[in-house]
Amino acid sequence: MKKYFCLLALGLLMAAGAQSQPLLKTHVETGDVEGVVDGSNLAVYRAIPYAAPPVGDLRWRAPQPAKAWEGVRKCDTFGPLPPQPTRPGRTADMMSEDCLYLGIATPAKSVNDRLPVMVWIHGGGFQTEWYGGDLWTSLARRGVVIVSVEYRTGALGFLAHPELSKESEEGHSGNYGLLDQIYALQWVQRNIQNFGGDPSKVTIFGESAGAISCSMLCASPLAKGLFRGVISHSGGSFAPWADLPRAMGQDASQKGAEQQGLAFQKHLKKKNIKQMRKLSAMELCDGNVGFSGFWPCVDGYVICDDQYRLYERGEYNDVPVIVMTNSDEGALFSPSNMKVEDYKKMAQQIFGDMADEAMKVYPGNTDDEAWHGFGDTFRDMGFAWPSFAWVSLQAKTGKSAAYAAYLAQPSTRSFSPDPRRKGVAHADDIMYLNDTFINEADKYPHEAAVAEILQQYWVNFAKTGNPNGKGLPYWPTFDKEKATTMQFSNGASLITVPNRKQIDFVDRFYKAKREELESKRR
Repeated sequence: MKKYFCLLALGLLMAAGAQSQPLLKTHVETGDVEGVVDGSNLAVYRAIPYAAPPVGDLRWRAPQPAKAWEGVRKCDTFGPLPPQPTRPGRTADMMSEDCLYLGIATPAKSVNDRLPVMVWIHGGGFQTEWYGGDLWTSLARRGVVIVSVEYRTGALGFLAHPELSKESEEGHSGNYGLLDQIYALQWVQRNIQNFGGDPSKVTIFGESAGAISCSMLCASPLAKGLFRGVISHSGGSFAPWADLPRAMGQDASQKGAEQQGLAFQKHLKKKNIKQMRKLSAMELCDGNVGFSGFWPCVDGYVICDDQYRLYERGEYNDVPVIVMTNSDEGALFSPSNMKVEDYKKMAQQIFGDMADEAMKVYPGNTDDEAWHGFGDTFRDMGFAWPSFAWVSLQAKTGKSAAYAAYLAQPSTRSFSPDPRRKGVAHADDIMYLNDTFINEADKYPHEAAVAEILQQYWVNFAKTGNPNGKGLPYWPTFDKEKATTMQFSNGASLITVPNRKQIDFVDRFYKAKREELESKRR
């Protein structure tokens, strides 16, 4: 009898130990997968294929199902980067057109845990970057399943062309990278429960072009029902689409994007799409150098209209959102040798009849002032105003909660190398999402404290659709006339809309542009 109880106790201990282990082996629709342990309580799966390699005849087509495999696929190494122009740290041998993979970090102990899911969409101007590897393990350890998605970028992801539009049953072309993101979210709906995730509790989040992607997914009928919340870091697609030629070198309509595709074909000295499909991925990337960047377009299928107008009409996927911008986003983009005369010429080119007013709102009477003026203009037109428009429109026409955030934490650490930086530069917020500051709390105590608070809000939002929780300052939904923007700086506190004078000027400028475009349509 004593021996029996000893064996029973040993069995119970072994069972308890097994239950405390992370979920290292599971199954997806195409086969069995095995991850690796991160620390002692997290399973990480790298490079799970969610679609077929978009190569050969599948180049510039909608994503297709991944092929099944035999046995167990060990997901212990990162997938390749999408093809992009090479630079230090981004060499051609790290890239492949076969890039439609995703990574998963899960704290689940079983497939029945039903944890909230956060799907990361990376930035990079729709031209570059990578899905992030294991960047988000800090968030995963707080009780959510993290999925990070790779998608096609540059010409491979966003080339539109009349021949490609004829190939498509829907008569569109150009938004292949967005179709990849939607396909990955559909994969998550079908498979994430096998990683302990809850497909009914999916939050998408992204930075820069990833944040713009999130806003486009909110506006796309193809993404309806694939997520229940959004967190945006520095981005939103709300500027007048036809004003993009000024900023991006292209007309964002389907016709305009197709004309850009024809110009790119001529630039490469090719006669048709058949010849362009024979080029290597890196030849397309190298050919893109010096050519205007590729960008999503209004194709009437993935993106049905100017997004500002869609939100005015209430035609979007109405889910709770957190929209955040940084205090000095433009510091990463302002040319180090900016001169007064260059700045004034730029202001005239961009603002036209409103240039004099722009120079009062963004003064540039010295070279140093011009450097800051350029950065602040870039901040507000590229990031702050689109974010303001997003939460303002949703607060007006939507039913779901909209929260505004502003990251202004002083720090000596930044992606911007310029010593004139006066706040949080573009992409610096990524360091608050991962372990960068938390792991160096002795060196960056204030930043680590802000990272801790921010991550708690984000995870609360993923769990409930509301960032508020025990021990955190209360965060109300957005009201542009009240102190409802949560500022992260030496803690968290509520402020009114930051840089309101500049935001109001950009709002007037874009309103005038929309009215001008409407009059041309009539």
